[in-house]
Amino acid sequence: MAYKLVMMLLTIDPDHPHLCGTPFFQATAAAAMDIEVEIYFASRATRLLQKGVAEHIYPADNKVKSVYAFMQDAAELGVRFYACGGALDAYELRKEDLIPECTGVSGGAGYISRVVDEEWKSITY
Repeated sequence: MAYKLVMMLLTIDPDHPHLCGTPFFQATAAAAMDIEVEIYFASRATRLLQKGVAEHIYPADNKVKSVYAFMQDAAELGVRFYACGGALDAYELRKEDLIPECTGVSGGAGYISRVVDEEWKSITY
């Protein structure tokens, strides 16, 4: 069994909040099972790392828990978040614009190095 999981958020988009909760819920579940988890944010998903974005969107109509709250749950269990440098440039974001839960910036090579490593399993959203 793999005890390491890498997730790519590529088609997750803050403009479609109903899609944004599941990756963080699953990352939290994996981390609770003592699985090491990294999430890489690419394209429009990177906007979730911008301060104030995920705080104001909700994956469910009842608006009980924001996407940011789901992200915080994951981060509290050690899930690491990596922003794509190219996407940061595309959206004119700087590191200081990002939520404190963002671990750092990592490009395609960081994600690919995980995918090709036999110790890691991958999920893409």
